Amino acid sequence: MDAILLQILNGLDKGSAYALIALGLTLIFGTLGVVNFAHGALFMIGAFCAVTLSRILTLSHQVVDETRKDFLGNPLQVDVPYVYDWFGEAGGSAIIDWAVPLSILFAIPIMLLIGIIMERGLIRHFYKRPHADQILVTFGLAIVLQEVIKYYYGANPIPTPAPAAFTGSFDFGAALGFDPNTIIYPYWRIIYFAFAALIIGAVFAFLQFTTYGMVVRAGMADRETVQLLGIDIDKRFTMMFGIAAAVAGLAGVMYTPINSPNYHMGMDFLVLSFVVVVVGGMGSLPGAVLAGFLLGILESFASMKEVLELLPGINQIIIYLVAIIILLTRPRGLMGRKGVMEE
Repeated sequence: MDAILLQILNGLDKGSAYALIALGLTLIFGTLGVVNFAHGALFMIGAFCAVTLSRILTLSHQVVDETRKDFLGNPLQVDVPYVYDWFGEAGGSAIIDWAVPLSILFAIPIMLLIGIIMERGLIRHFYKRPHADQILVTFGLAIVLQEVIKYYYGANPIPTPAPAAFTGSFDFGAALGFDPNTIIYPYWRIIYFAFAALIIGAVFAFLQFTTYGMVVRAGMADRETVQLLGIDIDKRFTMMFGIAAAVAGLAGVMYTPINSPNYHMGMDFLVLSFVVVVVGGMGSLPGAVLAGFLLGILESFASMKEVLELLPGINQIIIYLVAIIILLTRPRGLMGRKGVMEE
């Protein structure tokens, strides 16, 4: 039982990232009908927003520390971050320690702006083009963004730690009545799952309960009728592209302590996220979330030692096998609209 619970936790962790990225992909496809292969790059840029803010907060200047001497007895010059001067040593240390959560505030306007520029500057010219053209141009954009990040940040992963308060692990075994230390799970991974649930809930609440969201849903169902009512649905769809970019970026920000940011991390998640979207149903937001968590849990169970001994390498292909089975039996996906991908 403890092994099963641990794998479920691992699956929810992976599924959170899949669901957040797939949610943004589905928002874009559902509103604009665009297959955006640059969405994984937005996840990567979000992660590097956290790296950038961390570097900004640790910018320092040198001062002479009379209390510290070199081997000749001369005072040492030490690097002091500017935030120490502005907020004191205790306050500055706390700000640096909480760089990743603070990056949420840093990343939101940046990702919104990047999404709006991407949609207005490039994507809008491919609305009426075949999906193959959309895939080629957005995949090319993803490669460009990837190489830009590689040029400025290098090819090696950049460790970006979580706040010290969340570096430990929670003993689920003791909390659930099992033997202590049987189900140990890192605090930050629990935080990531809770954060993903919060973002997913916020997106659904925005679309379901706000006038803006209701108009967007109406435009997704019948764009021409909404335009005939005098509503500029194009501007709202542009903003939804920005929101989708922000969702992907925030997923990347909070994922940095789990997986050190590197220039190809967007591509690593992109293909899997598209599989999630297709399995859930193209254009179906609930389907994307459901498929994200479902496939994350399946991948986690397929990574168990006992399963790998029986079926070596199954953890690398389980998601694709499930996708094949579902699409053969239900081409529209789990919750896709009738007629989508069924021609």
